[in-house]
Amino acid sequence: MIKSVIIDDELHCQETLTLLLKEYCPQVQVLQQCRSAKQGLEAINKLNPQMVFLDIEMPVMNAFEMLEQFNEISFAIIFTTSYDQYAIKAIRFSALDYLLKPIEPNELIRAVTRVQENRHLPDAEQFQMLLKQIHGNTTGFNKVAVPTAEGFELISSDQVLYCEANDNYTHFYLKNKTKIIACRTLKEIEEQLMDFKFFVRVHNSFMVNLNEVTKYVRGEGGYLVMSNNSSISVSRSRKDSLLKFF
Repeated sequence: MIKSVIIDDELHCQETLTLLLKEYCPQVQVLQQCRSAKQGLEAINKLNPQMVFLDIEMPVMNAFEMLEQFNEISFAIIFTTSYDQYAIKAIRFSALDYLLKPIEPNELIRAVTRVQENRHLPDAEQFQMLLKQIHGNTTGFNKVAVPTAEGFELISSDQVLYCEANDNYTHFYLKNKTKIIACRTLKEIEEQLMDFKFFVRVHNSFMVNLNEVTKYVRGEGGYLVMSNNSSISVSRSRKDSLLKFF
């Protein structure tokens, strides 16, 4: 069993999540439901949970302020939130997990499964990235947090040639001829990299770094030739939007 704590100031959200976990993720045991960050801090220190479902928007102390109270994070975190574009952007950027309210069962299953399969805790650097994003201290920062089975890797965005979908994983192809397998779908990676304007989705299976494109070859959709001589297919539906960049 995965011992967990739910921290959310809205009672109906606590109850809904508890019911969803009971029905769709029976391997998760809810030890306590907390109505505030202060109660959450006390529960975490007392119960030592393996996983915390943490609402972002709470009165007095929000989720990020609560996390700053810990010297070390010894539990997996799944943020829960109503649509908050700025917070979601920061969470995506640091490669942490979140669920949008109202929570969809399939999304909940996927988030819990990811925690189980990866078997690693968030790294201190991920939280530093997250908090820098939240506090707006990101000047000149161009690295990407790529979640892997072992944890995550920080790579410079300009070192990425292209990304390729592989079911629930994404392969990052780098300039140094290495490949990193990310534990995220290409759609999730696309959302994570949306602020880097030179990354463009050109196909259901591919996203490319436009700075590394050397040639476009016409066709029904055509294809791109990258700086490492790889050929990347362009889907017909994405062809026009791609060509606008050129």
